[in-house]
Amino acid sequence: MNNKELVSELANRTKWSSKDVSSLVSATVSVIIGELTEENSVAIPSFGTFEVKKKLERVLVNPITKQRMLVPPKMVVSFKPNTSLKSRIKS
Repeated sequence: MNNKELVSELANRTKWSSKDVSSLVSATVSVIIGELTEENSVAIPSFGTFEVKKKLERVLVNPITKQRMLVPPKMVVSFKPNTSLKSRIKS
């Protein structure tokens, strides 16, 4: 499902205009991005939790040349689904 399909489905379910729904989706995503940028987690009930985690630096070895490379630390976004969501998907 892409953004256009999501907005259309939400507009149908809520009986709101597509423009209003599009603004709401955009604002929601903006708030989530803002919180993740500040390294805060975002929990959405019955859906899951988005959080920022730090991956430590590590050494990788190229299997062909045997050259060792240092991969610097970086921040990544992870998602942990709610248990109710997990059980609905598995069923």
